[in-house]
Amino acid sequence: MTQLLRAEGIGVRFGGIRALDGVDLRLAAGEVCGLIGPNGAGKTTLFDVVSGIRRPDAGRVLLDGVEVTRRSPVWRARHGMRRTFQRQQLFGQLTVADNLLVAQEWRRGGADADRSGALLEACGLQAFSDAYAGTLPVGRARMVELARAAADRPRVLLLDEPASGMTAEERALLAATVRRLAEEDGCAVLLVEHNVAFVMELCARVVVLDLGSVLAEGTPAQVRADVRVREAYLGTHGEATHGEAQTPAHDSRT
Repeated sequence: MTQLLRAEGIGVRFGGIRALDGVDLRLAAGEVCGLIGPNGAGKTTLFDVVSGIRRPDAGRVLLDGVEVTRRSPVWRARHGMRRTFQRQQLFGQLTVADNLLVAQEWRRGGADADRSGALLEACGLQAFSDAYAGTLPVGRARMVELARAAADRPRVLLLDEPASGMTAEERALLAATVRRLAEEDGCAVLLVEHNVAFVMELCARVVVLDLGSVLAEGTPAQVRADVRVREAYLGTHGEATHGEAQTPAHDSRT
């Protein structure tokens, strides 16, 4: 499989605190990978480094074999990387349909109406295409963010807590849409999510961060069975201590 994203030896310090220490990450075309770990593990910091918001103190990031460590978020976006955030960042004064069109405007070649229509349908948003994005409830607004991020056919898609605030039905639709993007478009998807049950169901591979380092990596079954992961993050029976019944706490290492 083609390696679209690689992070090698990533280190980030905040004063005397090591937020990330020698973290390696790889992501292949068509793969859906989950990134989990306790609060303060460094998940959001790693996302910031990969997407270009934060420059690492050590290590490098490669996008489709090209080093992009010093490239801006805009450059990375225009070369196939898209990201959503923990806090919703929609254009609330625009309609749902226009939010998708904005994502394609930079090409100056006109929007892809077929692509937008297909995404609105896949994300369950057809009936809300003319609604102002700022009026939508949390779960539906997150689907708009996903559709907007996917509108320009990204090669790498970074999703930061995409299931937060969603109902079980909305999470099922989210999972189906992410799988479709990976399988049909060959998009490489990396997601941070506190709902571990959702991650284990959706992702073929899971990476566990703890105290800024990779604690474990493997299939969901391998990760669940890892004693170190169970002690650091999962309950004694392999269930997440940060279950869906709890309000997700955000990563404090920002």
